[in-house]
Amino acid sequence: MAARNGTSLAQRFAIPPGKDFSLSKCDPRDDKAFAGKDQAKAQTAEDAAAIDTLQDRLFAEGKRALLVVLQGIDCSGKDGTVRAVFNPCGPIGVKVHPFRAPTADELAQDYLWRVHKVCPAKGYIGIFNRSHYEDVLVVKVKNYASPEAIERRYEEINQFEKMLSDNGTAILKFMLHISKDEQAERLRERIAVPEKRWKFNPADLEDRALWDQYMAAYETAVSRCSTAHAPWHVIPADRNWVRNAAIARIVRETLEAMNPQYPGPKGWDPAAVKVV
Repeated sequence: MAARNGTSLAQRFAIPPGKDFSLSKCDPRDDKAFAGKDQAKAQTAEDAAAIDTLQDRLFAEGKRALLVVLQGIDCSGKDGTVRAVFNPCGPIGVKVHPFRAPTADELAQDYLWRVHKVCPAKGYIGIFNRSHYEDVLVVKVKNYASPEAIERRYEEINQFEKMLSDNGTAILKFMLHISKDEQAERLRERIAVPEKRWKFNPADLEDRALWDQYMAAYETAVSRCSTAHAPWHVIPADRNWVRNAAIARIVRETLEAMNPQYPGPKGWDPAAVKVV
């Protein structure tokens, strides 16, 4: 299942561990991995159906889990990705957790406490809409923690994800990379369309004014926390159909590599059972 240039989509969009990178070299409108919009949409539907089957096997097997992290600035398409890639899956075995500003109880604990509580159990696909990376993104940009605390967190996150990986959770992390111009268009749409106004928060404009600082924080987080056990992928997100097709294919290939299996009967012989 290769991209048009022969490399897999995971390879095309992955950030190699230990490599510094610049978002300025990642084109948020890149569509060269696909033959066209119709082909990409058809592939997304095919891959989503395959994910449904693989998720059923993962749930039945009950030995491993998959964590999918969707991280991106406002309007990057986190909700749309969940709908396009995971909606075909049945509600059993898939859990989506959106991370908002921490509550008072959560602030009284270490910053990873609320994250660990909602990591997927064995047999499940867990999807994080935003994630623990908010603690080295918005927390860094808004100066909610000291530079020394932020600096410690990159390695703490790496160790946390390594622990999850060592205990049977595969991890995929996607940065949904949109341009500032595309975000402006989507914000205008949220304001103009009555059915979308509920998504708009005036505070989004405050974050937009800090665009450069957020992009720098993303570059650092992705560079410092893309590992062999929990790789980051920077996904072009200006075009929804590119974003959905790329993520669906990478999730599908990851599950296929995990190759979950339906368990056999325990303590009984199907040939000996008769239903009358």
